[in-house]
Formats: sequence, C-alpha cells, structure tokens
Amino acid sequence: MRFIHTADIHWGMCPDSDKPWSKERAQAVKDSLKEIVNQAKEQDADILLIAGDLFHRQPLAKDLKEVNYLFSTIPSIRVVIIAGNHDRIRKSSVLLSFEWSPNVTFFMSEELTSVYFEDLNTEIHGFSYYTAEIHENRIDEVTAPDDGRIHILLAHGGDATHMPVDKQALARNGFTYTALGHIHKPEILVENRAAFCGSPEPLDKTETGKHGVLVGDIDMGQRVVTSLSFLPISRLQYIPLIVNVSAGTTNMELSSRISEEIQKRGTENIYRFRIRGMRDPEITFDLEALSSRWMISEIIDDSEPQYDFGQLFSEHPGDMIGFYIQALQKDDMSPIEKKALYYGINALLHTTDERS
Repeated sequence: MRFIHTADIHWGMCPDSDKPWSKERAQAVKDSLKEIVNQAKEQDADILLIAGDLFHRQPLAKDLKEVNYLFSTIPSIRVVIIAGNHDRIRKSSVLLSFEWSPNVTFFMSEELTSVYFEDLNTEIHGFSYYTAEIHENRIDEVTAPDDGRIHILLAHGGDATHMPVDKQALARNGFTYTALGHIHKPEILVENRAAFCGSPEPLDKTETGKHGVLVGDIDMGQRVVTSLSFLPISRLQYIPLIVNVSAGTTNMELSSRISEEIQKRGTENIYRFRIRGMRDPEITFDLEALSSRWMISEIIDDSEPQYDFGQLFSEHPGDMIGFYIQALQKDDMSPIEKKALYYGINALLHTTDERS
C-alpha cells in the first residue's frame, strides 16, 4: 500500500506580497496542490494524507469547490484531511456544511476520530484544530490498538504553542506511521515511523532548501513502512548566498558576480545576498538595478570600509577626525559601534568645514 504525505499547502496565501513576483508565487502555491494530485496518480498511491493547513485562512466556498474538483479527479485514491491552526474550524466555517467528493474524508471533530478503509485494512486517526493554538501535547499518550489493522496517525503541531511533540512518544505509540504537519521543513523524526513532510512550496525567504512531499510504502502483511522517500515538487527555491568582497572590488564587478551566481544556480529561484568583507572606503555598492533583472528578495551589505585608523590618527592627531577615532575605536566593537565609527569617519573625511 502506498501513501503520499503532505501538509501546509496554504492555498490562498500570497508569498512575498511586497515583491513584483507575488502573484506568480500565489499561483505556484495553488499549482503545488495540482502537482500533488498529479503525483498521486503517477505514483499509483492508495491514500493522500494532508496533515493540516491545506488553506492559509478560513476557506471560502469557491476555494473548497476548486480544491474538491482536484480531489474528484483521483476518485480511486482516498484523501484524508485535518484542519491546522491556519484553517481551523470555526462556528461559521463553510467546511461544516460542505459536501466533499466521495473519496475525501475531512476530520471535522476536535476530538480524535478515525476512518477505516476495509480493502486496505487501514485505519487513519486524526483531529482538527478549533483554536489558533494548542499548548498541550495531545498525541503523546495516544496509542494504536493491536487489532491487526494498519494504523496511521494524522496530526498538526511541533512547537511550543501548536501541540509540541515528543520523538520518544512517537516511537512507541504503535502506529505504523505518524504523518505530521505545521513545520515547513521536511524532517524524519523516527525512521519509517514519523515525519514532518514540510510545505510542498516554500512560502518565504526563510524556507530554504528543497520542498515537496513524502512517499511511503507499507507492507500490508507486516504492517510496517518499508520505504519513505522525499519527492521534490516545488517550482523554485529560496537561496541565501554570501558574497565576499575586498578593497579592490568595484560595484560593476560585484554586480557581475551576483548575476553569474544567479545564472549558475537557476534564474527561476529567489535569492537573498549578504555582502561581507572589507571594501574600498570610496565605494558604495549600488545594486538596485539587479532587482529589476532577477528575483532578489534582499541584499544585506555587511561589508566594512577598509580604513587604516592608525594612519588616519597620525595624520589628524589634533582635529575632529583624531578625536573621533580616539573616542570610538576600541577592541571587540559591536556591529553598531563599528558602523558609527565608519559612518562618522566617512562624513568627516568628506566635509569641507574646518574640523579643528
């Protein structure tokens, strides 16, 4: 028996809302669910598990209809869903009255419940969020019954305010597999037994690395997961890079190096650059033009002007520059203190007023 484990799709989210590519990212989020459905077909899956936050916020009827249509295209594949903290069920929720395709089971209770698929000898357990936070560890004491069935636990959490989980408890809970959502980075907690699948599409610049779904195979006789593999499906990646500069680095050279890195790693990706090193004090890096050519979410300039403070002090022992260096320069300066020193010296060196 084969299953696909996904979560945190966040249908309706508009990532990078302040960027020109935001609409494309919003569509990519929706397209990721379409790709998951396609993969369920291609992988010949029996069950599609969605461990919460299918929607980014309370879904409207039109959202449910769109998503339900996708699920209706895989009628032989069971789709089992729980609500997470983002799409939690409320008294006015359209979810409460929505009629899903016959192959879809959406756990509507905030108490642990289950659905049994006799032909697969598989019982899936889960519950949905009704509140924004769950502080207690609600699944630590949950154990699977020893009744000859395959038992899968579907849950959403993993941090202090959203149902913390205990690896040791997951290892001894007796479930064939525990499918977890909420943490957007894929992580195997217990080998072939419990895992976070991560979000299928990265949703902001902090969500680096590959994103996709988990595909698992269960031996129906032994009732154990025999393989669990990560299947990347995301359209792009957020890639953070450090670019080192020296006193000889010019603005044009730095722009060329950044462009080359983007072309080498993929122009479809979104980048965040951090500039480090010592630059020529006369140079100020102006890289705004790059943002019109490539998808760059942020450029952080941590470079420092390569002043020779000893030489400067010997040249200005009795004027404002010398006094400023003497007052501010010290060992183990904080980044803020360094910036104050550099900016102050730069201003003093370029002023035309008398400094004494």
